[in-house]
Amino acid sequence: MRAYERLLDYVTYHTTSDGASSAVPSTPRQFRLANHLAEEMTRLGLAEVGVDECCCVYGFLPATPGMEGVPALGFIAHMDTAPDASGENVQPQITEHYDGGNVVLAATGDILSPEAFPTLAALKGMTLITTDGSTLLGADDKAGIAEILTACEAVIASGAPHGKISIAFTPDEEIGRGVDHFDLQRFGAEAAYTVDGGREGEISYETFNAASADVRFTGLSVHPGSAKDTMINAALVAMEFNALLPAAQIPRCTEGYEGFFHLTAMSGSCEAAELRYIIRDHDRATFEARKRTLQHAAKVLNEKYGREVVSLTVTDSYYNMAEKMEGHMDLVDNAVEAARQAGMEPFIEAVRGGTDGCRLSFMGLPTPNLCTGGFAYHGRFEHIAAESMDRCAKMVELLMTTVR
Repeated sequence: MRAYERLLDYVTYHTTSDGASSAVPSTPRQFRLANHLAEEMTRLGLAEVGVDECCCVYGFLPATPGMEGVPALGFIAHMDTAPDASGENVQPQITEHYDGGNVVLAATGDILSPEAFPTLAALKGMTLITTDGSTLLGADDKAGIAEILTACEAVIASGAPHGKISIAFTPDEEIGRGVDHFDLQRFGAEAAYTVDGGREGEISYETFNAASADVRFTGLSVHPGSAKDTMINAALVAMEFNALLPAAQIPRCTEGYEGFFHLTAMSGSCEAAELRYIIRDHDRATFEARKRTLQHAAKVLNEKYGREVVSLTVTDSYYNMAEKMEGHMDLVDNAVEAARQAGMEPFIEAVRGGTDGCRLSFMGLPTPNLCTGGFAYHGRFEHIAAESMDRCAKMVELLMTTVR
C-alpha cells in the first residue's frame, strides 16, 4: 500500500486535540485512531503492539537474526490535529497530474494558488492532495504515521537485515503534551526520529525554545459619568500592554532564526481582560530576554496605575533540541544520506516550531525531525503530494535498515 492511501484512511478519524481540556488524552476521540493503528500494526506483523491508557501506541520490529547487537532506533509521529481549524468530517480532494495552477477547493470555492503558496510550483505533475476548503487535511501528522507504517511494511516484505525498530504514535502533540506520558523504557530505543516536518528533503535538529504567557488584567469599573481619575478599563490596559511589546517581532514579520511574540487569544471588558501569547526563539538567551520583556511591561503598568492591575504567568513549554544533539550528529548525517538515496535533495533547516522530539531529546532520547512532504499545515489550505510521501516513506525505510 502506498503512503498516501494510508493517509486518506487516517484523515477520516477526527482527532483534534483540545488545549483547554485537562483530560488524558485531551479528547477521547483520539483513541479511535490509536486502536485502528494498533490493529493495522498487528496485521503488518509488528510485535508487542499496544495502546496504553494515555493513548500512546507502541509496536516493534524485532531485530533480524545476527542484528540483535545493533542499537534500537525509534520512529515517532503524532495522531492529533491542530485546533486551529476543524479536523472533523475531512473530505480530501485529489488532483492527479497537477498542472501547477490554481486549485478550487470544492466545498468553499476558495482558491489554492501558486501566488499565495509559491511552493506549489515544485508539485507540478504530481498527485496533489488538498482539503475541500471546509477543514484542515490532517497530514500533520497523519502523513508521518502513514510513511512510518509504509516503511515498516516495505522492510518486512524485503527481509532486509535491521536492528530493533521501535514505533510510537502519540496524542496531543499539537497542544504541547505529546510525550507527557511517553514510556521511554517501553519504547526501548537509544535514538529516534520524529516524522513531523514539512517539504520533502527537510531534516531538522534545531527547534524553538517555547513558552506560553497568560496575562490577566483587573480593572475598576464605575459609572463613566463619574469615572474621572477612578476608572481603570481592563480592556484598554490590555491594549497598552500589547503596545509595549516590539511591534515587528510577530510571526508575520519574522523568519529563519528570528523569534517572536504571538498573541493567540484576547478577551475583555472594562472590569477584566485577558491576553494569551506564545513566545518563541531559537537562542536561549534571547528567549529568556523575551520573558523579561513581558515581565517589564507588567511592572510598568502596575507602577502606572499604583496597584496590581496586571498579573502575568509564563510557562515554559520546550527547549531547542540542538542543546542535546552534541555527540549524536550521526543521526542527522544518516538522514541526509537516506533522503538523497530516496530521491530527494536534503537540506538542514531549523524548525520554526517544535516537535515531540524536543522534549524527548531533553528526556535522554536524541530525536531529530524528518520531513513528511506537506505544506500549509494547521489550516484549510493544507496540501501534500502522493509522490513526496513515497519518497519520505522510502527515506524512513532506508534509515530502518542502516547499520548503526
